[in-house]
Amino acid sequence: MKSKKNPNFAQKKSMSPFISPFTDFGFKKLFGEDASKPMLISFLNSILPKNNQIKSLEFKNVEQIGDIKYEPKAVFDIFCLGTRNERFIIELQRAPQDYYKDRTLFYSALVIKNQGVVVDWDFNLDPVYCIAILNFNFKDHEASQAKHEVKHVICLKNQFNERFYEKYFLIYLEMPNFTLSLDELRTTEDKWLYFIKNLDKLEDIPSIFKDDDLFTEAFRKANYSNLTPKERDEYEESVKVYRDLKNVINKAFSDGEKMGIQKGKLEGKQIGIQKTQTEGIIKALKRGKLTMNEIAEDFEVPFDLVLNIKDLLKKENGKIGK
Repeated sequence: MKSKKNPNFAQKKSMSPFISPFTDFGFKKLFGEDASKPMLISFLNSILPKNNQIKSLEFKNVEQIGDIKYEPKAVFDIFCLGTRNERFIIELQRAPQDYYKDRTLFYSALVIKNQGVVVDWDFNLDPVYCIAILNFNFKDHEASQAKHEVKHVICLKNQFNERFYEKYFLIYLEMPNFTLSLDELRTTEDKWLYFIKNLDKLEDIPSIFKDDDLFTEAFRKANYSNLTPKERDEYEESVKVYRDLKNVINKAFSDGEKMGIQKGKLEGKQIGIQKTQTEGIIKALKRGKLTMNEIAEDFEVPFDLVLNIKDLLKKENGKIGK
């Protein structure tokens, strides 16, 4: 779909003139461009501990590769370096995924390990922060006292609950738990969480944000009408992928029988598809340049799974690829 054929794509789907931060394009437009650095710094400082504040950032290559040929690689949404060489991994996770906590540990472990690539190194590690913005709730928090918390800050402590290591943090933001209204916003953190969760539902800039130049600029960047034609095309495709991802996950994994599999099991093996795999399969099917066998091989998933995703997408969109 091209913007010149449908210039009001976003507005037709919503009364809001603002793009969604829960799309790949929207998130990187708002926080992953050079012009977005002030917004990203403000957001990170609002959720980081007070003694870990940052003044400037440098964006780095989002791909982290292992040592050996068959070791998995990680591709982050945003990866940046602070003035004290702090490493920041910022991830937006739109849908639940099995072993997501394991995934964030793996991602951060790659960043830690890759610091040791120089020959003359004394094991002095730079700090690593992994920040995950989740558009879902953790299932294993049902019986936890943290069940209704928005922010979870994890650091290494000893048996006396004393900080053991100062240079490693995992921060998870469970966005469904954020329920503050505009009148209840008090801190910069409150404002950023409200901005991220509600941006594409707003019809105008709320008055509480209008006196803040940084948020005013964030709303300007988020305005669909300020996007270039190329950016509109990219955003529209990103929205389609996001919707398709939600539909595929809702239909294929919540109701496995509809796909001809038994609740996430295929040929007796548990299927755990990562967000990046699912999105990649959807994009590959839409491009139509690879056969389904080639897609299954490239993403290392069963052929039947690619076929089922294609069938679901056909029902949603009428046609996929060629």
